Amino acid sequence: MKAVILAGGLGTRISEETSVRPKPMVEIGGRPILWHILKIYSHYGINDFVVCLGYKGYIIKEFFANYFLHTADVTFHMDQNRMEVHDSMAEPWRVTLIDTGDATQTGGRLKRVKKYVEKEDAFCLTYGDGLSDINIADSIEFHCRHNELATMSAVQPAGRWGSLDMVDTKITSFREKPAGDGAWINGGFFVLSPKVLDYIQGDETIWEREPLERLAKEGNLNAYLHSGFWQPMDTLRDKKHLEELWESGTPPWKKW
Repeated sequence: MKAVILAGGLGTRISEETSVRPKPMVEIGGRPILWHILKIYSHYGINDFVVCLGYKGYIIKEFFANYFLHTADVTFHMDQNRMEVHDSMAEPWRVTLIDTGDATQTGGRLKRVKKYVEKEDAFCLTYGDGLSDINIADSIEFHCRHNELATMSAVQPAGRWGSLDMVDTKITSFREKPAGDGAWINGGFFVLSPKVLDYIQGDETIWEREPLERLAKEGNLNAYLHSGFWQPMDTLRDKKHLEELWESGTPPWKKW
């Protein structure tokens, strides 16, 4: 099975980082968040990736072109114009990097990689800026069992502020940062039939609007409920939180 990664957005809410690199290349623990996402899928045996590039996509190309320089010891034989890699621990990945346009919307990016997934029975799709301890294998099994066109992981984000229960002006209980307000939201980590590509008109189509709204209206969109860890990296605050989790030695998304 293949996994498609949307990695072409501008990342304006974390512009302190994305002014010089695409958002998926912002580092957590010294590695791009994109690397962490690929490692999550690879843990479940998915090693064939299609990455949808846009803003500063050449930086992602350069990262994979020079992957051994990032992950292994090397010797350069200058007189032979040759690089020797020592004790490589490279993953068994096949990474296809596709320029899908700087201004293309999320649905349009997916439509542009149609030829790479249209012959699959199903494929995975996620965003290049979010981490989770979701069980990818279970979500795929869930998708196949329900036999709908699309499965979306649904998550309940943690609350950012404390919650008060009150009677008039008297506080009856206080909970520091409760686990959301009970609402389920789109957590990414989709499993899709290639037939969903027919729901996308072109570059201006936003995946999260017309296609998903139509799939839901037709009864072709299922929710795989994930109550575990999920964290997007939208702001510097989010990045700092993910860094702290990595430095703790037990980041919840690290299954490898």
